[in-house]
Amino acid sequence: MPDVSSEQVDLLLYGPDKPLIDAGFPDRFGLHKAEQLADLERLAPDIAARIRGVAVTGLVPASGAVLARFPKLEIVSSFGVGYDHVDAGYAREHGIVVTNTPDVLTEEVADVALGLLIATLREFIAADRHVRTGAWQSQNFPLSTGSLRDRSVGIVGMGRIGQAIGRRLEASKVPVVYHSRHPAAGVGYRHYPNLIEMAKAVDTLVVIIPGGAATAKLINAEVLAALGPRGVVVNVARGSVIDEPALITALQTGTIQAAGLDVFADEPNVPEELRALPNVVLLPHIGSASVVTRNAMDQLVVDNLTAWFDGQPPLTPIAETPVKDR
Repeated sequence: MPDVSSEQVDLLLYGPDKPLIDAGFPDRFGLHKAEQLADLERLAPDIAARIRGVAVTGLVPASGAVLARFPKLEIVSSFGVGYDHVDAGYAREHGIVVTNTPDVLTEEVADVALGLLIATLREFIAADRHVRTGAWQSQNFPLSTGSLRDRSVGIVGMGRIGQAIGRRLEASKVPVVYHSRHPAAGVGYRHYPNLIEMAKAVDTLVVIIPGGAATAKLINAEVLAALGPRGVVVNVARGSVIDEPALITALQTGTIQAAGLDVFADEPNVPEELRALPNVVLLPHIGSASVVTRNAMDQLVVDNLTAWFDGQPPLTPIAETPVKDR
C-alpha cells in the first residue's frame, strides 16, 4: 500500500476533458492529460514514470499495454458503471486497484430504459414528426401497434440497474422475469438460467449487462428468432452485447417488431441500415447523461482517487480487484 505523505501525487486524466474532475483535486496532486490513446505517445517518459493514479474519464482503451506504461501505477478510477474498456485482469495481476462509478447513475439509467421502451412501443418519435411536419392537419396519427399493456418483459441482467428497471415495470403492472448467470439475491422475479427459454416466454427484452468478451453478441439471431414477431429489444448496456447485423436483419425481415437502442457496436458510428429503419428508436448513449448524474459520477471518480492517496480504501472498487485493509 502507498505511503501517505505531503509529496505531490502525479495523476493522469485519460479521456474526454471534464471540468469538475479537473478542478476536483487538492493542490498536492499534479495533473497530466491525455484525451486519446494517441496522446499517450506524447507523454514525456519522466512523467509516465511518476504516474501513480489514472482517472479514465470516458470510453478510451485502458488495455494492459496502456497500463504498463506507468510502472508506479496503483489505482485506476474509471468513469461509468461499465469498465470493459479497462483491463481488469492486468490490473489484478499487477496489484492495481480499479474503481467505477455505480449507484449514482442507477436510477437515471433505469429511467432512460423505461422511457426508451415506451417511446419505442408507442412510436413517440414518429408521432412527434407527424406534428412537426404538419401531417396532423390532414390525417390522424395511426394507432400504435405496440403497448406496455399486453407485454411481458425479460430483463437480461439483474444487477443494480436491472432491479431498478424491474421496479419501474412492476409499478406499471408489467410482468417481469430475468436472465442472469446466477439468481440475484433478494429478487422475487422468475429467474431463467437459459436465455433462449426466456426469450421464448416473453415478447420484450431489456438488456442491461456488462460488456466484454463474456457477453459479446449474446443477443444473437437465435435469441431474436425466439423472441418472435412481436418482439422488442431495448439495449441500455453496451453495443457489443448485441449482434448488430443480426438485429438489423431481424428488424428488416419482421423477425422482431422493433428496437430501442442507446448504445451501438462502433459508437458514434451507427450503421446506415439502422438509421434508415422506421421501427427503431436511436439515442446517442445518453443513459446517464443528465447534468446532476454526470456531476455525481465525476465526483466519484475524484473521491476514489483522493481516498486512496489519503490512505483510505477507495469507495467503489470493482470485484476483480479487491482491496485489502489499508
